[in-house]
Amino acid sequence: MSAPDIAGLLDTSKDLDRLKKEQEDVLLEINKMHKKLQSTPEVVEKPGDNSLSRLKMLYEKAKELAESEVNVSTHLLGQLDALMPSGPPAPGQPRRRIEGNEQKKKRMKPDSDMPRLSPSIRSHQEALANLKGEQVAARVTQENAEKDEWVIVKVINFDRETKEIEVLDEEPGDDEEGGVQRKYKLPMSHIIPFPKRNDPMGVQDFGPGKQVLALYPGTTALYRATVVQPRKRKTDDYMLEFDDDEEEDGSLPQRQVSCYRVVGLPDGHKQ
Repeated sequence: MSAPDIAGLLDTSKDLDRLKKEQEDVLLEINKMHKKLQSTPEVVEKPGDNSLSRLKMLYEKAKELAESEVNVSTHLLGQLDALMPSGPPAPGQPRRRIEGNEQKKKRMKPDSDMPRLSPSIRSHQEALANLKGEQVAARVTQENAEKDEWVIVKVINFDRETKEIEVLDEEPGDDEEGGVQRKYKLPMSHIIPFPKRNDPMGVQDFGPGKQVLALYPGTTALYRATVVQPRKRKTDDYMLEFDDDEEEDGSLPQRQVSCYRVVGLPDGHKQ
């Protein structure tokens, strides 16, 4: 593990902390605007008042910061995966045992000597640890694969030591002999939780023209798609056009997909 690698990790973590602080500032301003409108709703009818346009601008800024936080978090998870040990020591290089006072000193190493993870990453890890039994979107192909393959799987376990998530593909493809369900151990960056059905406010709103990763109807696979039209309510389905889904005449059919099976498109997605 080289010093430049750790430095890059910490720089990204600082970026995440900065985004969190900016989000807190914007949220504070939004709350101030809400209180103003609640106490004096008639202010919006006065000539020259810009309360609503100001509130809209703040919400747009909050959305932009939230999307940036997702991107930076994904990048940070990739850096963490790259820094983690890939396996046991090579043959001829036995693991050195730490005994006596040296072991005690290692346990008592001051926090100042350890790289600190941002609160956002810690909370992200806690959220993943609470996903046991939940269905999530998972990338089951390797980093160097020609194409990314995303499918719906069920979380079995989260290993806090290796930061790997064990998942079960409950509906394997036709190439699986005897229909055996496959298990995978994946890094956190290969997992995207779905919005929870009991929390409609947690559903992310993707506007028309936005590219997303969505469940193709009638399958357990997710593909890149484009949002066609806006939704009127948080719980409405999305109307999407999937890439490479052309009809014989070259047109792309519009397909209806549950908002609980649509997530943001990962950076660098290959299809």
